Amino acid sequence: MTGSEEPPSFKLGYVPGVTPAKWVRTWQERSPGVPLVLVATPAAEAAALVREGDADAVLLRLPVDRTGLHAIPLYTETTVVVAPKDHFLAAADEVSAEDLAEDIVLHPLDDTLDWAQPPGLPALERPATTADAIELVAAGVGLLVVPQSLARLHHRKDLTYRTLIDAPESRVALSWPDEETSDLMELFIGIVRGRTVNSTRGRPAAPAPAARKRSEANGKKPAGGRGGPRGTGSAKRGKPRRRS
Repeated sequence: MTGSEEPPSFKLGYVPGVTPAKWVRTWQERSPGVPLVLVATPAAEAAALVREGDADAVLLRLPVDRTGLHAIPLYTETTVVVAPKDHFLAAADEVSAEDLAEDIVLHPLDDTLDWAQPPGLPALERPATTADAIELVAAGVGLLVVPQSLARLHHRKDLTYRTLIDAPESRVALSWPDEETSDLMELFIGIVRGRTVNSTRGRPAAPAPAARKRSEANGKKPAGGRGGPRGTGSAKRGKPRRRS
């Protein structure tokens, strides 16, 4: 390698609210010689990040334009409504779109939920970002519907959130360019899918026959394993009551 060449690395983009820390730790354990570089990106720019080669892969929210991209859905987030702590909705465990009918519901321009018809009354203007919308909720202008991770990301002591049961859900996916998948990409796919280090996929090729025979002669046997998705819980339903 010449002095002008950069050392190998794996660049992973991620959108707000997505936390790749657990996968980064596993990567460091399995590929300590190749650093994983995190690249924060707005949701609207996530797909372009990999199309333009500024990242090897990206953790984004569906739906997106998948032209030229692979995408593996990883998990689905709960959708919540963010409200001031003294709002009547705070008395419930979960709410429905019908409960928002008389409230202004903010719909920021960076919203990634796939609405057929947003709930509530529309605001005069759409906030530019989710962060701007949170400020407006705190000011008593309206409510906001977002994936739960974004409600946590923008947590404020004067706000709370409740599950919205009949809203679109946000699916988080791993996406990368639709071309020949590299060994490093296969390694990361194996990590996010929960494959063990001894899995036959998402790792370097098996040892040559001679090396395998020597290993067997020493009493070593191959091991395998497979991870699986965690289950999701359910919440109790509590009907909110408006204050008179």
